[in-house]
Amino acid sequence: MSTPTTDRDPKLASALKFFEIMAFIVGIGLLVLVAEIILRYGFDNHALDWWPQPHGFLYIVYVAATANLGFKAGWSLPKMVGIMLAGCVPFLSFWVERKVAAEFAATSIPA
Repeated sequence: MSTPTTDRDPKLASALKFFEIMAFIVGIGLLVLVAEIILRYGFDNHALDWWPQPHGFLYIVYVAATANLGFKAGWSLPKMVGIMLAGCVPFLSFWVERKVAAEFAATSIPA
């Protein structure tokens, strides 16, 4: 199945933009979470002990953004789940976000 173009569907374009923003935020948030774990267990420093809960909330928003885009784009459930799980691996959400954006850009019709 080909990916629908965002040129013809403003709701799909909006969902893509929201996904891109959330993928970036979750990617940064995951790096902060890794820093929190290193500080806490490596150096017994509790400066970022407050971060895991906001990170969890942001991850849930990322999952919702992925589902929103996936349903509008007609993705399969395994593809959506794979993209959702990319938010659990440091740096992977950045790569997946670029891959998804490139997928939509490749199907766009130039103006």
